[in-house]
Amino acid sequence: MADYILRVYTDVFTGKATLSAPLPGGNRGIYIADGMATIRDDRCGATLSANSAWFSTDDTTVTAGADGARFLRYELVAGDIKDSDGLAQGDGVTSTHKLSAAVDLEPGGGYLWRCDRVDIPPSGIAYTHVHQGPGIRCLLEGGFKVETGGETHVIAAGEPWFEAGPVPVLAYAPDDKPGNFSRTMILPRSLKGKSSISYVHEEDKDKPKRQKYTIFLDQFIEI
Repeated sequence: MADYILRVYTDVFTGKATLSAPLPGGNRGIYIADGMATIRDDRCGATLSANSAWFSTDDTTVTAGADGARFLRYELVAGDIKDSDGLAQGDGVTSTHKLSAAVDLEPGGGYLWRCDRVDIPPSGIAYTHVHQGPGIRCLLEGGFKVETGGETHVIAAGEPWFEAGPVPVLAYAPDDKPGNFSRTMILPRSLKGKSSISYVHEEDKDKPKRQKYTIFLDQFIEI
């Protein structure tokens, strides 16, 4: 096993802004949180609207639509690469590093890159659970509380957090707000198209689950 870094940036583009240089090749997923953009790599391109996602391992260019755009850009890189090296550049482009987390992965191994969205209604609960791989989440709207490792973290809209996978987590939305978030996880390939969640307590397994999942990317990757 070796150290890799899973990280997320927020990129904000004004209307029709474009990158001054392509984002360099590597395992990368872009979730469009607001607006519209045209994204291209060495193979193809697409114009995407809010609540959609793009994956590529190639050099990638991004141009915002007339009304601008805001992205969450998730990347998996070697452990010795600086976070500042990942900032997007261009006139009308503001790039902010939000979070990086070290993850242990097998070099030369194959994994599954999952980018999805989880929507939890007000007072909804994600009962104590684990996942089969690490991941970064970013709250899109509402509020959220995450209890893990004996600590409680209060998450505000726009803030990210990391979950290691095998460490139990209890999470819930407040009574007056949803807890809707974007998520990217690195999972075993055997989970393609399947849920990665397992509930820790037997009594929680059959309780009604109010959260909704939307998978945008379930992409096999090599590292």
